[in-house]
Amino acid sequence: MKISYLNKNLDHFKNLNSSFIIKLTAVKDLWIFNCCDGFQYSISYKALKINNISKIIITDLRINNISGLLGLLSSLNLIGRIKALHIYGPIGLKYYLDLGKKYSQTNFNYIVYIHILKLGLVINHYQYRIYTFINCSQYEFVIIQIEQYGTFLLNKAKKNYLIPGPLYGQLKKGAIFILPDGFIFNGYSFTNLNILGSQFSLFLNQYCNRRILENSLLSNIILYH
Repeated sequence: MKISYLNKNLDHFKNLNSSFIIKLTAVKDLWIFNCCDGFQYSISYKALKINNISKIIITDLRINNISGLLGLLSSLNLIGRIKALHIYGPIGLKYYLDLGKKYSQTNFNYIVYIHILKLGLVINHYQYRIYTFINCSQYEFVIIQIEQYGTFLLNKAKKNYLIPGPLYGQLKKGAIFILPDGFIFNGYSFTNLNILGSQFSLFLNQYCNRRILENSLLSNIILYH
């Protein structure tokens, strides 16, 4: 998972006041937090394709966070997008989009799913999860990248005369097998080291409270306003 601020690189601890991108490493998908004015120019400057955007998360309905949203949706329509787009945001986001489409007399040729942000797990991807917390009627987020299993050492398995099948999958997960003669196959000896997951916490301000501290342990912290 790579996180990029649209105007500069993200440091370990930085204030944010507009949009940033999550680029998934396993697939081409892009997840966007907020859609500021000039968003399309900024994303093209980073050599990213807007058609790879699969999810948009709007943290609030302030104009600096949504001013580029309708333009982005229209551009996706013009380039012939057909795959669905998921947008997450406050309850008023749907009315904003409906009024924008009515005013511009625009319909999209792709499906747009609107999800209202609620407390708890909001995005459950097989490698990434996003949790939402509510602080003084404002949304805060925790992004978790799940630990990935190490590469399976196929040649070593073949040298031990292990037949390809479900056994390989169990060994890759670290399972231990004891043969009738007492010989032990330890799954961890047949894989490279696991790739540790990571966690990013997105908070509204730098004034700590107990909940923020508990949610941000071992996290990279991003502050946005």
